[in-house]
Amino acid sequence: MKSYHFYAVMSRMKYIDRWSLMKNTRNENLSEHTLEVAMLAHALCVINNTRFGGNADPDRAAVIALFHDCTEIITGDLPTPIKYSSKTLRKAYADIENEAADQLISTLPEYMHDNMRQVIVPAGGADEYTLRLVKAADKLSALIKCIEEMQMGNNEFRKAKEECEKFLNSLDMPEIEVFMQEFLPSYSLSLDEQNIAL
Repeated sequence: MKSYHFYAVMSRMKYIDRWSLMKNTRNENLSEHTLEVAMLAHALCVINNTRFGGNADPDRAAVIALFHDCTEIITGDLPTPIKYSSKTLRKAYADIENEAADQLISTLPEYMHDNMRQVIVPAGGADEYTLRLVKAADKLSALIKCIEEMQMGNNEFRKAKEECEKFLNSLDMPEIEVFMQEFLPSYSLSLDEQNIAL
């Protein structure tokens, strides 16, 4: 019987560190990041549906978020300022990501290819707003990392925090506004201040 490597390869996300150009008080790996993005994407979809009468798919968003950066197992984490610094680099990196996605999908049995391609390289269509919420959750996760680093006195993340806030505000998505007003302030509090009974 043939064996397949996809899920063993996915488990290597924990070895990919993010924010490689920045001095970190605590390293963040890709596994941690994808879990957080999945939770945030799910939350944004629920807010969309319950507060604004939307029809985003929280479950699909969470699954897409879990795999949204999995190509970085092959490519590594290319810092955002480099990745988006020019049209040429954006296109080149998109081509590299697509090639990496193909390589990862090839490590699955053929009967799983179509399903996983829709997760790893999701298309727009009816899910377009759900996909936008996943991208927003990705940026929210970056903002949370900046907040946590600044809480530890690391001003290296000050500019990144400003850029994340600017980007999120430019999206003009009410779910983001709700999350930033109702949930984001807690990230600046200690566990005691959050009044969690443990």
